[in-house]
Amino acid sequence: MSVKAFRGEILHFIEDPALTSCQDKAQAEQSSHQYFEDGILLIENGKVKQLGSAEAMLADLEDAIAIEHIENGLIVPGFIDTHIHYPQTEMIGSYGEQLLQWLEDYTFPTEKKFADKAYASKISEFFLNQLLTNGTTTALVFGTVHAESVNAFFEVALAKNLRMIAGKVMMDRNAPDYLLDTAQSSYQQSKQLIEDWHGKGRLQYAITPRFAPTSSDEQLSLAGQLLKEHPSVYMQTHLSENLKEIEWVKSLNPDCENYLDVYKKHQLLGNRSVFAHGIHLCDAEYNDLAQSNSALSFCPTSNLFLGSGLFKLDVAQQHNIKVGLGTDIGAGTSFSLLETLKDAYKTQQLRGKKLDSLQSFYLATLGGARALDLEGTIGNFQVGCEADFIVLDYHATPLMKLRVEQCQTLAEKLFSFTILGDDRAVKGTYIQGELAKINHD
Repeated sequence: MSVKAFRGEILHFIEDPALTSCQDKAQAEQSSHQYFEDGILLIENGKVKQLGSAEAMLADLEDAIAIEHIENGLIVPGFIDTHIHYPQTEMIGSYGEQLLQWLEDYTFPTEKKFADKAYASKISEFFLNQLLTNGTTTALVFGTVHAESVNAFFEVALAKNLRMIAGKVMMDRNAPDYLLDTAQSSYQQSKQLIEDWHGKGRLQYAITPRFAPTSSDEQLSLAGQLLKEHPSVYMQTHLSENLKEIEWVKSLNPDCENYLDVYKKHQLLGNRSVFAHGIHLCDAEYNDLAQSNSALSFCPTSNLFLGSGLFKLDVAQQHNIKVGLGTDIGAGTSFSLLETLKDAYKTQQLRGKKLDSLQSFYLATLGGARALDLEGTIGNFQVGCEADFIVLDYHATPLMKLRVEQCQTLAEKLFSFTILGDDRAVKGTYIQGELAKINHD
């Protein structure tokens, strides 16, 4: 039996600060989280056994249990990325296009390489090391159209004992011939990948039609059939990212009321369905997302980089839609969810709205877990949760150290992480209580 204890500043969320029932804002925020200025996180066999103040827990803690002391840092649950493309790692920062042209010029040629499993394994290793370096312990990941890309990814993730969700892209039209599958082959390959990987270690599978324009009705129908046959798997795709994309979807699907209706027609909505972007949604789409308990992935760095638009976080919250954060590598410009939160704050400022630091950290942790239907497994330090967590360094840079010294409240310190933080702010990433081994070669 393995028992470990970590002592220091500890924060986790038990509710969404924006949705608590309290009328008083300060009281509502206080009831959304637990914060221990001097706390202990006790871990047994990779799961949270107890969390509390050091003063309360030390008296009952067995002498044989070694305590790791965290100084000048903050222990929080590992970050959760709800939308990211691992094959686009090498093309991050490709210049100067909006969505559809960017796919043609950069994305599709890059993804062609992932028919080679050895190449896919090499990029998987690099990609997962980048996630861990940036404090991301779980992600919902797109592969390519090649089954080899998913096999390679899951093999590397399994070796690292990570909770990862991924899937093979389904794409049978409106893309280069070298990236097309068929409706039937995508069904058969996805089904085999589910059987091989879903539930193996901490891995889970996501049925992955790229987006409505690149999947025929037959393919989307078979994706819905897969979801019925395997109700514990996920479904991930894109939704209403770009105005020209939306017009294209309308022209291809004249029988549908709106973009989301295309997916709804094929029964792809549900509590494990995650739709990336959702920038330009109508009321009917918000209502359908809410009623089906589907989730949105908010990808601000990508939305700004491609000029796609500004996500309406407050509207999604008013509809009680689950929202997580996505880096959307490689249209997104950083693996860091702290950098992503910086742009999330700015997008809401441009809309005349506010995103405070408590809400930001909720989105990066418990909010992401809820979006992935994993509350109770990851996302906070409730007893029984898997002990994936990170240590954030208040002294990561001279500027951050100087800024934090002026902060009077927890919210101010958290805000400094979201505005000044990046991978340097992550002092350590722990997977089920073990410090992750990160290969930077």
